[in-house]
Amino acid sequence: MKKIWNNDLTLKNLNESVEVYGWVAKKRDLGGLVFIDLRDRSGIVQLVIRPENKFYDLALSLKSEYVIKATGIVVERESKNDAINSGEIEINVESLELLTESKELPFEIKDDTTALDDTRLKYRYLDIRRNEVKNNLIMRSKIMHSIRNYFNEQEFIEVETPVFCKSTPEGARDYLVPSRTYPGRFFALPQSPQIFKQLLMVGGIERYFQIAKCFRDEDLRADRQPEFTQVDMEMSFVDEDDVISMTEGLLKKVFKEVKGIDIKLPIDRMKYVDAIKYYGSDKPDLRYGMKIVELKELFNNTEIEFLKSAHNIDAIVVKDAADKYSRKDIDKLTEFVKKYKATGLIFLKYEDVLTGSIASKLSENEKESIISKLGLEKNDLVFIISGEYNVVKTSLGALRCEVARQLKLYSNSDYALTWVVDFPTFEWSEEEGRFMACHHPFTAPKKEDIDKLLTDKENCYSNAYDIVINGYEAGGGSIRIHDASIQDKMFEALELSKEDIEEKFGFFVEALKYGTPPHGGLALGLDRLTMLLCETENIRDVIAFPKTTSASDLMSECPNIVDKKQLDELHISIKEN
Repeated sequence: MKKIWNNDLTLKNLNESVEVYGWVAKKRDLGGLVFIDLRDRSGIVQLVIRPENKFYDLALSLKSEYVIKATGIVVERESKNDAINSGEIEINVESLELLTESKELPFEIKDDTTALDDTRLKYRYLDIRRNEVKNNLIMRSKIMHSIRNYFNEQEFIEVETPVFCKSTPEGARDYLVPSRTYPGRFFALPQSPQIFKQLLMVGGIERYFQIAKCFRDEDLRADRQPEFTQVDMEMSFVDEDDVISMTEGLLKKVFKEVKGIDIKLPIDRMKYVDAIKYYGSDKPDLRYGMKIVELKELFNNTEIEFLKSAHNIDAIVVKDAADKYSRKDIDKLTEFVKKYKATGLIFLKYEDVLTGSIASKLSENEKESIISKLGLEKNDLVFIISGEYNVVKTSLGALRCEVARQLKLYSNSDYALTWVVDFPTFEWSEEEGRFMACHHPFTAPKKEDIDKLLTDKENCYSNAYDIVINGYEAGGGSIRIHDASIQDKMFEALELSKEDIEEKFGFFVEALKYGTPPHGGLALGLDRLTMLLCETENIRDVIAFPKTTSASDLMSECPNIVDKKQLDELHISIKEN
């Protein structure tokens, strides 16, 4: 068995006889000496083979990614390499064995690869050999190890919950699994262990955690995959502060152990309504400024008709950026905000005077009020959007992030954490034509809002909370409903019939009648947290075998077709388009 990591060898191993294994990362024939960079999981160690060595011809024949075994003596290098841990030594090879040959590679194994994403995904097992991917997977392993240690220290019990579940389509679209033994019936893969972890609280476990696989059949993006991993936790006899405190302790431990970063506790909290008001998002990125400022009162007597009639007029200020944006650049940003239903984008630039799209129509009093209200300084750039509240906030929030990205106002190595709390209980669904649960139907409303569940849904808020890191929802949770009568009222507010409730949640509703403790919890997205700690912006970079944005696996070529016999056993036929 292999006993030495190649990159662990240093001057402390001088004159030792060692046995090393790995892949040929690079071979150099210097007309007498053959040097081989031998790579294993830890990194590189240099081998040297001299012409008088009986394995010299074998060394000459080696090619990239051949797998070899070598034994030899550790000696000090004449030409040292400070870039690697083993750069002060090399191994004077005494014996060499070829273990496996390699075909010509579809792309070179190096950090700054130019290979296309699809090529790297098709040959993901080769991509994993690159330091970037390998180190991300090592980081992920360290994070999971730290998480498990923390929960063990806090006396949590790790419990696995089922992967074959009942479909309860109140959230995203389920992945369904047909049952052979029950023709016409289906299992659903879990979108989360939500109901099961609450049942564990009914069962008296009191403190549960799990690193759980979850599945959602939804449109993908850079921070979303069809199958993902979440760090799930649930606690009995707790309130919101308890869950938040437990989560903060976990994050502090993980950040310190895997990044050496000591995050300050407690983490600041922001109400949902303030997050929307000032940042246009329930997951605000706080690494830069550009808070949204409301300007409606400045235009109460304006002569600009479309502003006079606007319900809301909001702005963001991009400091010292007026000279960085041409009219063509601003036109592109105008098209960008239209994707968020904004009708247009007003811009103003400030030097000694205001210039821009509406500057000539502004009164002197309006100009002075804008400069004062926004605290404008020379070379500041102002973006203004008018319209309905949600459109204005959402479009300016997205614009804020886009401008920060373009101007490189943040670094992925900086971390800004905040809690967003007091989420709405309900959100209106145009597709369903009714109010839906903002989080899920088991989220406890604020005590003072229980009576609003049926009478004032728009102003009903919950004991729900998200932990936001660098503009990403890294995790979220809530205090759950433990009172069966309140759960009944919640179902009524969601317009679920008794038949719907029994069909979707019957076993769970029954469980609530047998002495349910007050409880709450949270789930962290392991993939997203790892992505943030690895300082990348795509969770595919931290998943060993990810799917494409079209939810396919180019390497294993799935999803794929199955033969008719399998379909017949499941009593399934394929409908032709």
